[in-house]
Amino acid sequence: MRLTRLLFVAATSVSCVLVLAAAPAASAARATVAAAGQDLALGQHGPEVRLLQDELSAVHYVVGAPGVYDARTARAVLAFRKMTGMARNEVADPTVFAKLAEGEGAFTVRYPWQGRHVEGDLTHQVLALIGTGGHVEALYPMSSGKPSTPTQLGTFSVYMQEFGTNNDGMVNSSFFNGGDAIHGYAEVPPYAASHGCLRVPIPDSLTIRDWVQIGTTVDVYYR
Repeated sequence: MRLTRLLFVAATSVSCVLVLAAAPAASAARATVAAAGQDLALGQHGPEVRLLQDELSAVHYVVGAPGVYDARTARAVLAFRKMTGMARNEVADPTVFAKLAEGEGAFTVRYPWQGRHVEGDLTHQVLALIGTGGHVEALYPMSSGKPSTPTQLGTFSVYMQEFGTNNDGMVNSSFFNGGDAIHGYAEVPPYAASHGCLRVPIPDSLTIRDWVQIGTTVDVYYR
């Protein structure tokens, strides 16, 4: 027996309590939130937000402060919505909970035999950090090269890293192909918009740069 979340739906609102229940209750809780018709968005907090974060974390999306729908949690929702073909926004509506309950949104590693590496999925516009065992460790939203300046497809190796912001506004960069790098940037729209780089949100850039090493493989592809 362990703590899981059961949600009870009132006529006009949703309230949540923690009770001792068997593990299958988590699935029932997801379904209850989905059926309630409640949208979760930036600035909200509470047990239902924590449930959302737990479900996203289980499939390796990077979330923020427990129980708080902060900017990092919103970015995780955006990445999940990208992976599941939903409208690319940061709102966790009932469909998000329904898709989580159905087991959707997991990232399939294309090159698990490469061990510790990075995969840039241009179709879904997400960046995946893959651990030594070939399993996903973290998923982030990204923005790759726009049609006029596309990101080159292929397998590359990180050959140089920078800390901080350079003259082009690139933050905490890991260069893998000429001037193309994984880096933070002030603008990371939910579609391809860069000059060839793999842009990530600035708050995530240092964590990603520290995870990546000189020589780390970077795979860039369309699904």
